[in-house]
Amino acid sequence: MLKIMRKKEIIGTLEKLGIFLGQFSNPAGRNLTVMPWLEELNKEFFQPMDTLVQNVHIHNPWFTGENVRYALKVAATWLSAESLVNWLSCYGNKTDTVQEKTVAVVMAGNIPMVGFHDMLCVLVCGHRLLGKLSVKDDQLLKLISDIISAINGELEGKIVFEEGRLKDFDAVIATGSDNTARYFEYYFGKYPNIIRKNRNSAAIIDGLETKEDLEKLADDVFRYFGLGCRSVSKLYIPADYDFSLLIETFSKYSHIANHNHWANNYEYQRAVNLIDRIPHLDTGFLLIKENSNLSSPISVLHYEKYDHLENVLDPALTGSDKIQCITGRQPVDGRILEFGKAQEPGLGDYADNIDTIEFLLNL
Repeated sequence: MLKIMRKKEIIGTLEKLGIFLGQFSNPAGRNLTVMPWLEELNKEFFQPMDTLVQNVHIHNPWFTGENVRYALKVAATWLSAESLVNWLSCYGNKTDTVQEKTVAVVMAGNIPMVGFHDMLCVLVCGHRLLGKLSVKDDQLLKLISDIISAINGELEGKIVFEEGRLKDFDAVIATGSDNTARYFEYYFGKYPNIIRKNRNSAAIIDGLETKEDLEKLADDVFRYFGLGCRSVSKLYIPADYDFSLLIETFSKYSHIANHNHWANNYEYQRAVNLIDRIPHLDTGFLLIKENSNLSSPISVLHYEKYDHLENVLDPALTGSDKIQCITGRQPVDGRILEFGKAQEPGLGDYADNIDTIEFLLNL
């Protein structure tokens, strides 16, 4: 009974966190609903979080207020009681009988709060998190950890962030590039581990897309400046595809050219492609070029032509260990998401398609 109550209490804690974070998902701000616990939480944490949302770009220019708010919106969606219960119900009563372990989590910093899902997984499984934050994203999760402890004092000390060398842990979850993965495997190979590598996402175009479809695709491409593993970096297009409507529609993100870091990358890539005489389409803020590589540089979108749509839908492609997700006009058996959904993963949409909860339950 104690374990069951504890799970309900953690879900209740996370639900309150979601309500708090939901206040920052748009510029409207503070929730005016009369909830005494939220009023008390806001007194201590609303201003620090609001200030951080507005100013974190000073520390990391890629973390614009718009993108941070979007990340908070996704997190708040995860933390509804319904979402949490549905997610954990897939594991039956396994989460009620877990013996607490210390799990070291080495977090990436490519998009805001990218390590938050791992934090959730460790907490709901009843383990202790020993986190190693990326220097690119070392503020948001610290503040969220403080908020969790303020909501539920029993969780104080369950999340610890280490700035130095990680030690005294039982298992590891580490996220990085293909290069850093080799180091992770060397240092953490003797522990139970999940070591994640580079992944990218793609989109399949069939030529029947409406302007609304392509606007949603633009979100998949440009959200978080294309830096996430769920960001679409490559298009699969019909051999005779006309880019006119796509280029016109993508102009909704033309303001991205005002971002210095994006603009610098764009100007560099444009110069390289012009000097090397590489054929490409230039929108004025994005280069679109034919390339078989799934991964593309910042400000560049790759495409590859196909003759038959069935070839692109082949499980050998959609199930590739280099692809995080694929979007398209028509979802296909869970393998292809609807345009615009790439950056809205559910709680059960695990990075690298490795079930983090299952891993933590079996330590």
